[in-house]
Amino acid sequence: MTDIVDGHHHIWRQADLPWLIGPMQPRIFGPYEPIRRDYLLPEYLDDLKGTGVTRSVYVQTNWANERFEDEAAWVQQTADAHGWPHAMVAYANFAVDDVRPQLDRLKRYPLVRGVRMQLHWHENPLYRFAARPDLCADPMIRRNVARLADYGWSFDLQVFTPQMPQAAVLAEACPAVTFILQHAGMLEDLSPGGRAAWRGGMARLAACPNVVSKLSGLGTFIHRNDPLHIAAVLTDTVAIFGAERCLFGSNFPIEKLWTSYRDLVGASRSAAAPFSAEQQDAIFSATAARVYRL
Repeated sequence: MTDIVDGHHHIWRQADLPWLIGPMQPRIFGPYEPIRRDYLLPEYLDDLKGTGVTRSVYVQTNWANERFEDEAAWVQQTADAHGWPHAMVAYANFAVDDVRPQLDRLKRYPLVRGVRMQLHWHENPLYRFAARPDLCADPMIRRNVARLADYGWSFDLQVFTPQMPQAAVLAEACPAVTFILQHAGMLEDLSPGGRAAWRGGMARLAACPNVVSKLSGLGTFIHRNDPLHIAAVLTDTVAIFGAERCLFGSNFPIEKLWTSYRDLVGASRSAAAPFSAEQQDAIFSATAARVYRL
């Protein structure tokens, strides 16, 4: 089983994450005092015990933007010393004339398989990350994302439902780049209308053959490990994308605020139980191994 440790923070140090220092800032996942500390590899591996996870992918953790290479170097050093993680998604700023100088610096680190710049924007400031909602439509962003094809790297795509149509156009404009949709499209409006809009946006993205969906961070907006909620999102996502285009990921240690790693994996395993053994293998191993070249 592979964990795409996708809540941005699976191995972290306080000194590297500005939002861990100084006054507590409101966050999408609620109060976070219990995890406002170092979370290093030994604790992560201890959390994994008994879950069947044998590989992991580190996803960038929002170090200061100008220190993007420092983050990649630290993750590479950690992996070289301990054998974990097995791949990484680094950060680069695509809102520049030419992202290639940044990508060239990241090429020094063999673990890099992809890059993420978070594009999600929401009317609720607490959920907002990007400077504006339409970055997916920005010609400069599209031009730079397309350049990932020359490096053989993927793009981790993070958007909310209203942004999905433009995100699909971005994916269509970069057919040689694989897009990994974060958190299964970040369903936050759980009303019937919100769910319907999310399913419509997911179908639009699934129409792009170069988009896959990561089943991660499903408790982000409800602040709990709810097996029924996870089952609903997982079932809908697999129905839309197909199991061969879905991959499990955790949001640890964020989800450590409300659950254990064992219970988190258990909820996802239970949600996938109605699917065939081949489909379950795709969700929990094969898709991640293919997409991140593990």
